[in-house]
Amino acid sequence: MNVLRRISERWRRLDVVVRDLPLAVVLIAVSFWPVFEGRETQLGDLPQRPFDAYAAILLASLCLPLAARRRLPATSLAVIAAAFSVSVLTGYHFVAGSALPFALLSAGIHLDRHRRAAAAVLTTAYIALAVALNRLDSPETISAYIAFYLMLAAVWAIGSWVRSSRAAEAAQRRRVAETTRAAERARIARELHDVVTHHVTAMVVQTEAARYLTGAPDRLDRTLSDVTDTGRRAIGDLRHLLDLLDPDHDQGPDRTSALGRLSTLVEQARRAGQPIEFTEEGTSAAAAGSADFVAYRTVQEALTNALKYAHGSPTSVRVHHGANAITVEVGTGRPESPTEAGNGSGRGLAGLRERVDVLGGEFGAGPRPDGGFGVRARIPTGSRT
Repeated sequence: MNVLRRISERWRRLDVVVRDLPLAVVLIAVSFWPVFEGRETQLGDLPQRPFDAYAAILLASLCLPLAARRRLPATSLAVIAAAFSVSVLTGYHFVAGSALPFALLSAGIHLDRHRRAAAAVLTTAYIALAVALNRLDSPETISAYIAFYLMLAAVWAIGSWVRSSRAAEAAQRRRVAETTRAAERARIARELHDVVTHHVTAMVVQTEAARYLTGAPDRLDRTLSDVTDTGRRAIGDLRHLLDLLDPDHDQGPDRTSALGRLSTLVEQARRAGQPIEFTEEGTSAAAAGSADFVAYRTVQEALTNALKYAHGSPTSVRVHHGANAITVEVGTGRPESPTEAGNGSGRGLAGLRERVDVLGGEFGAGPRPDGGFGVRARIPTGSRT
């Protein structure tokens, strides 16, 4: 099988003219095969002339242009049609006359421009050929001429149908590719939103806090160090994201270990001034797959919103690793003072909902009775007990 596969691959790498030549050679060969004597493709039924040098030229003109039937479909069809017309008018009858339907089929498939004009010219040429044969006292009946024309028209129609089908398939592939690219762009936008918004929000909050620490150099230095660390983590996460977008990048460790960084995420928010009660129950399943990553993004987005809209309000983070799902619950209390951040765009929560929905999970976010805000997600892991 490997040998056949290699031969097939080498054959496909050959120029299309070389790959189309064997059909021409086969038609030339069968024209000399005695078993096909009396079964020649002909029109007009004029007395047959013996094979001579002119017949050899006509035979070559009928068959060899088939090698260019895909690269130069119009030229190939014109030469073959002319050779066929001369052969039937002069009484040279060949099995290789079958080259005409092959050329017509290829033209129906591969001819790009002036298709209607080509069909009109061919029809006119056929009528002229039938009239010329009739003037040469051809015994062919009108019904035979019509039947032969309808056969050629059917071949052209089949070629046109194949062309239309291929065009529809190509258009479908383009639509799928465009949809895939759009989905990928949306995914990248969500990733950038999650990474940039979280880290930048933490840096903004820490920097705002630093304004009030000018009288406490130690605390100011610690706060500015936290800003620096947050910026470095942001750069690291962005580099990791850009590496994932590089098709030549080695994926390295699987991203399902994202929940292992939750404590770092929570600690970062605490240093930004957010009091957080963090609880993690159970252990991450080996088959959690993308569920771990989505759970991590859920906590990250919820803490980002807490820093932006409820800074300083007590926040609880609970992550439960179940047998078949990861449950994430993040809640914030009523902020002590209104924030100037204003209402968000909702892009982050909408992106989380999409992530969870893709995995077949459940997502909810909204105000709580105590005036705070809660986010809850149940994300199937795909594992089974």
